[in-house]
Amino acid sequence: MNYNPPSGPATIEELDDWLSRPDEQVVQTMRDLEGDIIVLGVGGKMGPTLARMAKRASDVSGVARRIIGVSRFSTGDLREQLGAWGIETIACDLLDEAAVAELPDVPNVVYMAGFKFGATANPSLTWAMNCHLPTVVCRRYRSSRIAAFSSGNIYGTVAVESGGAMESDPPNPIGEYAMTILGRERMFDYFSRELEIPVSLLRLNYATELRYGVLVDLAQQVFAETPIDVTMGHVNVIWQRDANAMSLNALAHTSTPPRILNIAGTEILRVRDVCVEFARLMNKTVTFTGEEASDALLNNAHDSYSRLGQPTATNQEMVRWTAEWVMQGGVSLGKATHFESRSGSF
Repeated sequence: MNYNPPSGPATIEELDDWLSRPDEQVVQTMRDLEGDIIVLGVGGKMGPTLARMAKRASDVSGVARRIIGVSRFSTGDLREQLGAWGIETIACDLLDEAAVAELPDVPNVVYMAGFKFGATANPSLTWAMNCHLPTVVCRRYRSSRIAAFSSGNIYGTVAVESGGAMESDPPNPIGEYAMTILGRERMFDYFSRELEIPVSLLRLNYATELRYGVLVDLAQQVFAETPIDVTMGHVNVIWQRDANAMSLNALAHTSTPPRILNIAGTEILRVRDVCVEFARLMNKTVTFTGEEASDALLNNAHDSYSRLGQPTATNQEMVRWTAEWVMQGGVSLGKATHFESRSGSF
């Protein structure tokens, strides 16, 4: 990290614009795709800007389609914000099968629903959301194509020198959360084969933006001059705009049985080096604890780039933008990623 990239977004409005800005490949995907899109679990961290990107790309491509976001919408003003962006919304508890049956028929489904944080404290809900819900959705949308979010956590830790887990590597989930994510994949795999539903499974590690993500966790600790535990010494991250784009492009690459696609950044980051750079940018002192393990939760997404597109934001840019945001007191979602957990507890 030996150069200073241009500054990043300075306001929430600018950030949301950046994260939802489609590139030409997404525009082409929306041009070629037939029919409306429903985003199940749109209320999560990625959902709003992914839905907005789909809407913007559809508008640019000249295709008139409905983008429908489904969530409980139990708090906040997200529903109004999505409406202002031209996205239709439906309030629905996805575990309510009768309510899911009333959702509109849509040929393209982006499945983002799931439960992670609090999984250790509420394991039964974790299993219901991550393993039972896919059966409900597959039965309801048996005539659609589905791009379903998974997680790179199902690979378990791999040697840093390996370059990250590949799609062909066998799952080795650590902890109950990762087990349920593998269960989610197995349910989509079963129903894809049984009902001939074209599916893509998106194994993501780790989307980051300026309000949330691994880089935000580290930047906040450096800014507060809190010692950094480097036991989980390596990580890969991807700018959320790029993850949104790759995920939407995955609608064009569904198959039966499901196609597995890793979504991750192009490089493995060393946590220690990232924190030293944060300290330089913030004029802070950084200290470290622990010893770097020889393995980590790492994805290798290079095989998927030819289908889904290449990430555009560099690690240097993401680090610079995050440092600026934290230093100026930018809004945070206040949700730590716990990427450093080696036990699989969240």
